Amino acid sequence: MNFSRVPCARLIGDTPLSRSLSPLPPLGGEVAVSAAGEGAVASVLDRTPGCFKTKPSPGPERPTSPASGRGDIRKQRRCLTACVMVVLLCAISVPTLGAEPPNIILLMGDDHGWDETGYNGHPHLKTPVLDEMAATGLRLDRFYSAHPSCSPTRGSVMTGRHPNRYGTFSPGYSIRPQEVTIAHLLSKAGYTCGHFGKWHLGPVKAVSPTNPGAMGFDEWLSHDNFFELNPVFSRNGGPPQKFEGESSEIVIAETIQFLSRAQQKKKKPFFAVVWFGSPHEPYSGLKKDLALYDDLPAEYAEKEFRLTSNETGRPTKRPLRDILQERYAEITAMDRSIGQLRDWLKQENLKDNTLVWYCGDNGTPGDGIVTSPYRGHKGNMYEGGIRVPGVIEWPARITQPATSKVNSVTSDILPTLCKLAGTAIPNRPLDGIDLTPAIDGKMTERPSPIGFWSFDAGADSKNEPYIAAELQRGTTPLVKMMGDIYTRNFKNFHHPTITDQDFAGSRVLLGNRYKLIINSKRGGESKTELFDLCNDPAETKNLVGNKPKVAATMQSELRDWQQSVLNSLTAADYE
Repeated sequence: MNFSRVPCARLIGDTPLSRSLSPLPPLGGEVAVSAAGEGAVASVLDRTPGCFKTKPSPGPERPTSPASGRGDIRKQRRCLTACVMVVLLCAISVPTLGAEPPNIILLMGDDHGWDETGYNGHPHLKTPVLDEMAATGLRLDRFYSAHPSCSPTRGSVMTGRHPNRYGTFSPGYSIRPQEVTIAHLLSKAGYTCGHFGKWHLGPVKAVSPTNPGAMGFDEWLSHDNFFELNPVFSRNGGPPQKFEGESSEIVIAETIQFLSRAQQKKKKPFFAVVWFGSPHEPYSGLKKDLALYDDLPAEYAEKEFRLTSNETGRPTKRPLRDILQERYAEITAMDRSIGQLRDWLKQENLKDNTLVWYCGDNGTPGDGIVTSPYRGHKGNMYEGGIRVPGVIEWPARITQPATSKVNSVTSDILPTLCKLAGTAIPNRPLDGIDLTPAIDGKMTERPSPIGFWSFDAGADSKNEPYIAAELQRGTTPLVKMMGDIYTRNFKNFHHPTITDQDFAGSRVLLGNRYKLIINSKRGGESKTELFDLCNDPAETKNLVGNKPKVAATMQSELRDWQQSVLNSLTAADYE
């Protein structure tokens, strides 16, 4: 590096010292150079202007006259001297300031859609804790789940990879034992790792090759699927145990106990994954939480929705007003439990250097939507199905409230945490990117598009099972029956060869401006839609006819990405 041509402040770099000397620009604001770098962008999609622009690059330097040369030389010497002093200061100070890696807590709501928070303008919901996190931390306004349903999204959090790469196609499909998870990586980096709540990537029993322990966690109190009041959990793979009380508060209380034990190992940071059972149906709530929503509009009672009966475990129909009262009660209880966790962190002087990241696993289901500004719901690829709340709180690094408009996704969690923990990412195809530039306010657009895909798995059951059926049988009961049982079994299949039919299913390529959606089934016709999310976030105007070149280019890029995913599906990444 030629120091004489670099401003003094830039030599400090991205360190705690630099942030203490001058505040970073707010997220979503303008910076001189995108964190993606100054090189060529990977695709034509990302050469298309997005919703947010960076400042133009400065023009060429003005030549100096001979008369001013000596003064410039003196200025350069003074600047260089100051820079050298700063570098020496960094060399002394940075190891002390950056030696302690952050504690990390990942929180996820079950079926919690983008608009279902107070800070996103919901007219009824009370979420004071999430609202405070959004007001003081980093609010991710364009955050997406990797899939419009739960198991696949959870797989993306664990692996940084799209779930179709390892056959976790939909709820009830397990992860594959050969996947490398964020818990594996952080454990090797010295973290104590625990999982609490919903797992849904395979059975949680001890003999399962895909239980939380097999996937890298030191401890777990987990359920095969979702849960309600008075839930049943397995502790470290043991027999199911019933816990009395509100489920979100129970998993947080257990998480706090784990964190307390981890703190006894003073030299080890902790990593906790808390996946709530709320607000998944069938809904229920404490009286004090239900009472908060006694005044919901009367017209909601005029509609009925089909959902699971808490009494029978079978489908029933209920008025929407009653459903929403219970759903909102669950969200408020979950919000309160997050507050209990934050209070404990503050009490133990751990809050500053603990990264807390909250998100949903997919969009709001149809029985919960009354106010969403977006089209669609859980299960489909419109914004309402995959756009979810996302908030990061980390006072030691996020010192100013910020809002990011950068497209981000649950697959980004693994590479981001690896960067923060100083550990290498797995040597296999990843679909997520490192979001630390967004955390630091240095990213204004995503450097590459995001792919989404609901695989058409209709023919997959003809293939050989990836894991023996006995190992895929769940043990923790839940209210909702599946067939004639109250537990959940899992499946995953070998997929040794790829055919053209395997490219079917609903799939998306999401760029900084445009979103391409293709819907098709095996052997059927396809429907293609193109939306300009900057000008049409509700996805009302299909632009395929108006912008055929954009659609064609994105379709080609989407096909290339699918090819990469299918190559992984054959287990080629494990060789």
